[in-house]
Amino acid sequence: MAGSKFRPDRGLTGRMVLTMVLLVLVYAAFVVALVAVGMNVWLVVLLVAGFAVLSYLSSDKIAMFAMGAKEVSPRQAPDLHARIDRLCALADMPKPRVGVADTDVPNAFATGHSRKSAVVCVTTGLVRRLEGDELEAVLAHELSHVAHRDVTVMTVAGFLGIVAGFLTQAGLRFAAFSGMTRSNNNGPAPAAVALLVVLVSAVAWGLSFLLTRALSRYRELSADRAAAYLTGRPSVLGSALTKITGDMARIPTRDLRQVEPFNAFFFAPAFAKGFSLSRLVATHPPVEKRLAQLSEISRHLGRGA
Repeated sequence: MAGSKFRPDRGLTGRMVLTMVLLVLVYAAFVVALVAVGMNVWLVVLLVAGFAVLSYLSSDKIAMFAMGAKEVSPRQAPDLHARIDRLCALADMPKPRVGVADTDVPNAFATGHSRKSAVVCVTTGLVRRLEGDELEAVLAHELSHVAHRDVTVMTVAGFLGIVAGFLTQAGLRFAAFSGMTRSNNNGPAPAAVALLVVLVSAVAWGLSFLLTRALSRYRELSADRAAAYLTGRPSVLGSALTKITGDMARIPTRDLRQVEPFNAFFFAPAFAKGFSLSRLVATHPPVEKRLAQLSEISRHLGRGA
């Protein structure tokens, strides 16, 4: 948080450090386990290192491409840039790049592995639905993610899930086509090795999933607090949150499913209608909890005034 006037959050900092330490341990155990079940050690190192570098350096480009978002200039989106300029000046922080995704799903997200590569992106559906001060409150929320550096931590944390998911799919396909015949040197059957890789990958993915989800829920509350105190208008952020979550029910299921993988980075989760596992292990705290926190901040600011 150095160099920013966003409200510090030691709880978030502690959780980010703990999450990274635990993920490093999971990464190490993951590599050791893959080598133990028969994968070539250099192949494992190359695979893990390759995904790590790609995920870290290209996270902003991958997210923007997947969302169909494009970076916009001040000439293309003058109002959006003006609001971000004002908030960055208020927060005393460098201005990130600005992007717009052409989708009716009302949302916003921040991504990037560093402040220099950071980008704050809004959807056309969000801009169309919110009043100017509500949009500014959401932008403050997203800028706080950049200032807190939790965007970087979430980017790194999501890397293991990508590797584990890739190995799980590759292992299942290999096992399906190779059969359970034993190798020529009386070693384990290729399909048996593949299934062990699937098991190890699934466990690693599950652990990283739980760790990142726990951090994601807390960081959203932290960003709400930081944005509310920076703007001094928590009720406006609450109004934007209520409007977005209410309008989400009117979005076609197909559109919601397309963007649902980005829930961990969104201002508000985009759940497809009906039962969803994401409702059991949520990326965001309940809306009621977020609104209650904003109401408490309003009372606190009122007493201070």
